[in-house]
Amino acid sequence: MIPVTSKFKNNRLKDKIFRWYGFLCTLTGVILLFIFLYSILAEGLDRLNFQFFTSLPSRKPSDAGILVALIGTLWIMILTTIIVVPIGLASAIYLEEYGKKNKFAAFIEINISNLAGVPSIIYGLLALEIFVRIMGLGRSLLSGALTLSLLILPIVIVATREALKSVPNSIREASYALGATKWETMWNAVLPSAAGGIFTGIILAISRAIGETAPLVVIGAMLYITTIPTHPLDDFSVLPVQIYNWLSRPQKGFIENATAAIIVLLGITFLMNSVAIYLRNKWQSKVKW
Repeated sequence: MIPVTSKFKNNRLKDKIFRWYGFLCTLTGVILLFIFLYSILAEGLDRLNFQFFTSLPSRKPSDAGILVALIGTLWIMILTTIIVVPIGLASAIYLEEYGKKNKFAAFIEINISNLAGVPSIIYGLLALEIFVRIMGLGRSLLSGALTLSLLILPIVIVATREALKSVPNSIREASYALGATKWETMWNAVLPSAAGGIFTGIILAISRAIGETAPLVVIGAMLYITTIPTHPLDDFSVLPVQIYNWLSRPQKGFIENATAAIIVLLGITFLMNSVAIYLRNKWQSKVKW
């Protein structure tokens, strides 16, 4: 039989080993991230200028810019948000507040969670058949937005449901006690209390969507386009597709353009993630039960 003192020392040793192992793993990830960021910044930072942001794509690296892809990315962000937010919120509210807890509801919940882990290219193949061919939307901004909406819809639903779950039942019971209906309670009490978590989930989902390339390439997003999209049914390109196109070129100038575009895309992603973190922290500090 192992003495208690010896067993305690062994547990302390294991705890120290795991703590240092976790620290080294974290440090390795941080170092690799800084190496990646340094290499990207060192190669593409000089290319970031006014001409790069305002020029159309060109077959000459020095004349090429990201104007078309940047506007396409903004279009996709706006359209995707318009499509996914009302559907995702309504679905989450129904499943969490109105749906009956039966086998059918459990089946729906499991499948929504599973859909969040489906590879993005599968959504691209599905969208190619439904939106591009059957619905006849072609290689348009609307097709791209609908594709990305399918991709991030499960994420928005899951994040919204978790935010609604975090609101204590005492808030609902107090509203009912004052004579409010279920919808009035949801609209005036529950949703404002869960707003921070909901907005955080939506922003993180949108930031993931703007970094996707595979599903947009599958539905036919243009690798080379010189016209600025002005309508949801126009052809389009986005920053990830433009980066993919430039990286496939052999000229060194296009590689520099691609790294500069990566910096812009990282900047947009970091900005959106920062806003999400700010909203989450503000909501957590404001709402304390």
